[in-house]
Amino acid sequence: MQSNLEVSELKKKYQTFKKSKKTLDLTRGRPAAKQLDLSNHLETVLKRNFIQDKTDVRNYGLLEGLPSARKLGGWILNSDPKNILVNGTSSLTLMGHYLHSLIFHGSGQVPWKDLKKITFLCPVPGYDRHFAMLEKIGIKMIPVPLLGDGPDLNLIENLLETDETIKGIICVPKHSNPTGETYSKDTIEGLARISKKDFKIIFDNAYAIHDFAPTKKLPNIEKIFIENNSHDSLVMLGSTSKISLAGSGLAFISLSPENMKNFIEYFSKFSLGSDKVNQARHVRGFPSKKALTEHMKKLAVILKPKFDLVEEKLGFLPPEIAKWTQPKGGYFISFDSLTGKASKIHNLCLEAGLKLTPLGATFPYGRDLDNKNIRIAPSQVELKDLSEAMDLFCLCVLLAEAES
Repeated sequence: MQSNLEVSELKKKYQTFKKSKKTLDLTRGRPAAKQLDLSNHLETVLKRNFIQDKTDVRNYGLLEGLPSARKLGGWILNSDPKNILVNGTSSLTLMGHYLHSLIFHGSGQVPWKDLKKITFLCPVPGYDRHFAMLEKIGIKMIPVPLLGDGPDLNLIENLLETDETIKGIICVPKHSNPTGETYSKDTIEGLARISKKDFKIIFDNAYAIHDFAPTKKLPNIEKIFIENNSHDSLVMLGSTSKISLAGSGLAFISLSPENMKNFIEYFSKFSLGSDKVNQARHVRGFPSKKALTEHMKKLAVILKPKFDLVEEKLGFLPPEIAKWTQPKGGYFISFDSLTGKASKIHNLCLEAGLKLTPLGATFPYGRDLDNKNIRIAPSQVELKDLSEAMDLFCLCVLLAEAES
């Protein structure tokens, strides 16, 4: 219990922040300028040589992408390049195309538009853009809690037995957004054993190679699904958005041969080919797996101090009023206040000039029923500003507790 004197001191510090009228932003996991600078060489790497893989990359064709770009996608997703399609700059966009293909075309089964209702399972806390996409295209969502090494498999099994409208689950299997957890082999094998007809397990593996500290290895997802005869259930996506240039990277989708055939039959009606110029740029910029690994080490040097700083600042909070994740990679920290306090913390931060991810964003429909989760995204902010932002955040956490 804090004394009146301590509460008064907290309020004075808070008013000082408000009077400074600074604007600080921890809303999204964007790469910082220093990270983007590491890929500046992509601008000149082509040197007017537009022949790659014996193909004039300036022309139409190769909807699936250049073989060398598919190989690059294979390195990132740990997938056989022949199962990779490279198209566009955003894995989120490619995911949208794939979901639309299931709705309007199907994957060997009835198109989802002909069904009365489609439901997806959504591990939480999760990625707000996934939830926004599913809601926009009319797919209902059921939250499933994450347990530290993946979603609750027992709950998933029970839900699948009782709800025939469930057609998929959407996951971030490594450095999950925002909890930072990596799925265990048992969890992935459990998902691979799901035998429900026309069920899709979508792994958005956005942070597959984004380690900034020693971390447990993600099992080979594709291998596990093939061994369990469930390759047709598997959909994997990724991109170079946070590896190279966020606004002009490469997007990848990995599918079984049957799924690839069905998707291309649909997607080819909307495209005459992929952006092979950008693909050539990337494969020359990252010509080997070793070169890619060395590049990721340089990114880690930039990111790790920011996460270390957040951990240091949060470490001064009394452990009984909050808990948070300590990720070894990725772009986010998941912060849990005491139940019912997140909205108060969020409002205090906003009034003093600190922008955070919208309240409830890490849950479907924006509904955090416990009102306790806040996602912290430190990647884009310079260390000096990040230090001030976290000082203000921690002050708001203490003040929200004190005022209650």
